[in-house]
Amino acid sequence: MTIKPFVEENVSALRKQVLRLRRGGRKIALIPTMGALHAGHFALVRQARRRAKAVIVSIFVNPKQFAPTEDFSAYPRNFDRDLTALSEVGVDLIWLPTDAAMYPDGFSTAIAPGGPAKVGLEDTYRPHFFGGVATVVSKLFLQVAPDFAMFGEKDYQQLKVVTRMAKDLDLPLSVIGCPTVREKDGLALSSRNVYLSPLERSVAPLLHRTLQDCAAAIRAGKPVAEVMQHGRTALTAAGFAVDYLEARHAESLATVASQGDGPIRLLVAARLGKTRLIDNIAV
Repeated sequence: MTIKPFVEENVSALRKQVLRLRRGGRKIALIPTMGALHAGHFALVRQARRRAKAVIVSIFVNPKQFAPTEDFSAYPRNFDRDLTALSEVGVDLIWLPTDAAMYPDGFSTAIAPGGPAKVGLEDTYRPHFFGGVATVVSKLFLQVAPDFAMFGEKDYQQLKVVTRMAKDLDLPLSVIGCPTVREKDGLALSSRNVYLSPLERSVAPLLHRTLQDCAAAIRAGKPVAEVMQHGRTALTAAGFAVDYLEARHAESLATVASQGDGPIRLLVAARLGKTRLIDNIAV
């Protein structure tokens, strides 16, 4: 049976609903999103249900994590479809803050994360990004006060930044990373995949296959630097414009020189046409 969830757009109404959901000591899980929902988001809902009695999904396209040259205005938005889908998967509440609710007149505070936010990956190519993410996510955590917050591992550096922020600020919740959901051909699900042309979509799975090949080579004992360079060359030859393909420590995201420096995570970001794709896997 499909049950339409509550939808709230201002903080005071949200908090009243959160109190209602907490009756009887029920645990709450939050899934922060920017909408344009897909199967990866719905997998987070299922993971959340295993941990909490009440599930809240936030939808907010955060302007503070987009640079002027990025796709904020073009970012896919379809709230009616998202609402229908969330009703079908059994979400209890949708937090749909307006820009004014999230960033009212006079708003002048921002979080400047360090640690995993300053390791030369996404932060090199999008230096504004993690400050915007940390600011909006901290607000979502304070507004909803969840017991658990669910994030997909596809945005792996973001997961580490948010986890570090919650720990550093003593926020009373657990940040849970959930496995990346993929198409049958290996392409990681992303709201931006809709930007790919049919030809680009046929090439895009090579990103994941290259990560798999690199991981296998490292496990076989080949030098990490050599493997990474071979992977970059293969992606470039296939038509990708590679921002980075790196082997990093899975927790600190520090550079690693050999398999013995692990656990290792391989992370990649590359453009295919006008679409920027990211992915990562464990070695």
